[in-house]
This record gives sequence, structure tokens and C-alpha cells, in this order.
Amino acid sequence: MFVLVFKYLTPKWVRGITIFPFIVLSYREDKQNLVLLNHEKIHIRQQIEMLVFPFFLWYGIEYLIRFVQYRNWKEAYLNISFEREAYQNEKNLYYLKQRSFWNFLKFLKS
Repeated sequence: MFVLVFKYLTPKWVRGITIFPFIVLSYREDKQNLVLLNHEKIHIRQQIEMLVFPFFLWYGIEYLIRFVQYRNWKEAYLNISFEREAYQNEKNLYYLKQRSFWNFLKFLKS
């Protein structure tokens, strides 16, 4: 995992984005933000489990489904199973040590 700071690679409303093996942050001070880094590390684990490309394919398809469901881009994003897992567990810095394989499936909902 490599942590980079490059605000021009992230949209304005995003503080961090993960594309295995990189975590790209918008702000240098976020390198010290353990909660944000943990959120992004959860995405690293998800991407590894799904062999990277299928993760992004699933992410995009689920986003489209959620967008149709909620008719709001932010609600759609927040209800993607990968994001639900990461947001719910980002404050638990030990989460990845106890997380089971493909745990994001527990966060799928209709």
C-alpha cells in the first residue's frame, strides 16, 4: 500500500480515493488521519479480495442500482455495500485484523 497526496487526482468532494495499491489523499494533513486511512485500507482489502477489476465493476453496477433506488448521488454512494462496510467500521482501527473474507456481503441490502 502506498499513500500519496495529490489533490488533483481526487474530485473536490472527496478526501481520499483508493485504487490498489494506492491511497490518494487530497490533503497532506490527512496522512495523520487514522480514521480516514482505515476507511481506505478497508477498500484496499476489498479490492484484493475481488482481484481489483471486479471490485470496480461491482462498485459501478451497485452505484447505478442505488442511484435508481434513491435518485440521489450521495445516498447512492453511501449505500454501496463497500462504502457501508468501510463507513461503519472506519473508527475501529482493529477491524481489519478481525474481518472475515468478503465481509462486505453482509452490507448488501435491498
